[in-house]
Amino acid sequence: MDFTSFLKVLRGDARLTRRQACQLGGLLGLSFSAVCQLWARPVRARSRNVFNKEVAMRLPAPVLDGNISLEKTIRHRRTIRSYSEEPFTLAQLSQILWAAQGITEDGGFKRAAPSGGALYPIDVYAVVGQNGVQGLRQGIYRYDPPHHSLEERADTDARKDVARAALTQMWVAGAPVVLVLTAEYRRITGKYGERGKRYAMIEVGHVGQNIFLQCDALGLAAGIVGAFDDNKVARTISAKKNHEPLIIMPVGWQR
Repeated sequence: MDFTSFLKVLRGDARLTRRQACQLGGLLGLSFSAVCQLWARPVRARSRNVFNKEVAMRLPAPVLDGNISLEKTIRHRRTIRSYSEEPFTLAQLSQILWAAQGITEDGGFKRAAPSGGALYPIDVYAVVGQNGVQGLRQGIYRYDPPHHSLEERADTDARKDVARAALTQMWVAGAPVVLVLTAEYRRITGKYGERGKRYAMIEVGHVGQNIFLQCDALGLAAGIVGAFDDNKVARTISAKKNHEPLIIMPVGWQR
């Protein structure tokens, strides 16, 4: 269909043949698709969360059958505030993260802790100290449950900064690893409204208890802190936008 014929159609001086109508429809479809792609690119660029991909470490597979009963871990569970400087292994960190938010069904997406609507608003950040974990350099990492891997956020030992943000509870910095559990409420409020925030807080309690029990099963100890400056902690761990800290959990060997 040439341009002259197209103008005649617009002026009402001519009618489209079936072939011309098909040609015009195809032309308009291609034009619309091109405009959509140009419009969508900057939108995706603004909404995409950019990670430091220098380290995207796949973690060792979790062990699914331990050497201690659930009942014993429940009985032994305590909040510990004093840790030795002895590091633990990458496999142990992997096990703890899996117990917190790991995928627990083959080929699925269900996780270790229950979540309202299976929407999983909780994220786990690991602040790893220098020589804190064998086989893993110091830094701040975010756990990626679908890939059972770590995404690096920063390459610094930020344990003391987290402790200062926790109202100067400096015992927190004595643990080789400090976990920070955050909530991105919009994942769950989109379905449940403001009540979704309550569901996220319930969920973080389940995650924290899983961490406690898994640490006990590994012979490790964990603490828990709820008193801190939310904004300072979020900045310290280089948290993603809208990830609000709910709990800090130091993890290590009891002194």
